[in-house]
Amino acid sequence: MKVCIVGIGLIGGSLAIDLKRRGFADTIVGVDSNIHHQNIALHSGLVDEIDTLQNAVSKSELIILSTPVNVNREMLPDILNWIGETNKVVTDMGSTKAGIANAVINHPNRGRYVASHPMAGTEFSGPMAAIGKLFDYKHAIICDPELSDADALETVMALYKTLNMRLSYMKSVEHDIHVAYVSHISHITSFSLALSVLAKEKDEGTILKLAGGGFDSTVRLAKSNAETWAPIFLQNAEYIIEVMDSYLEKMNLFKKYILEKNQDGLKDLMNEANTIRKILN
Repeated sequence: MKVCIVGIGLIGGSLAIDLKRRGFADTIVGVDSNIHHQNIALHSGLVDEIDTLQNAVSKSELIILSTPVNVNREMLPDILNWIGETNKVVTDMGSTKAGIANAVINHPNRGRYVASHPMAGTEFSGPMAAIGKLFDYKHAIICDPELSDADALETVMALYKTLNMRLSYMKSVEHDIHVAYVSHISHITSFSLALSVLAKEKDEGTILKLAGGGFDSTVRLAKSNAETWAPIFLQNAEYIIEVMDSYLEKMNLFKKYILEKNQDGLKDLMNEANTIRKILN
């Protein structure tokens, strides 16, 4: 199968490695607006060729969109126009789904699109960040499967099977609510903590000397690419604001008990939070 990957960064590049290595794709056609990313992807062997978006779509059987969510949303209607009445399949890797789903809900070729989201990644970006086995044994979500043609759905399911991912199915809106709580708020809190520490500790050496494993793991996501995450926060604003309100409520409760020197209240909060072990272990 000839596969077009639009956006050859961490996700797109990691897809290219495993889809080619595991025999799902015979040829990978890369599309990227960044000339440096193009050169790295081509010369490192992540892709077999580089082309323009329209040319790549015309010569590929599967088109994978792995650019920022706002760019995916802008491209998808044109891509569905270009594929016409062919059997080409389009999917995206974006972290928000309702916006892109609504953009093509009435498109005559909506059935050729499968909305999906592999729940995998690192804090790094660009083609040099691409790694094999990034997706192994992680969860992938397919949204609104009833709106996709059966053969298109089968193709994307086969893609995720090749990547050794565990599949779940849900509505686009349901997806966006869940990821606001389990993914998007984690990035916002990480960015916020990093900003707080940088504002207080002007000396980078002090941060490095005193920061332990807990700080490092909490602030790791603050190294994530702003070009990727700003559009995610804006597209999923309604549900992110909801979870931020809940988060700030809990933060203020901690603040209240600390000011009151209420040790029992603090213990109760932490013990209640500890029940997350039953879910995550």
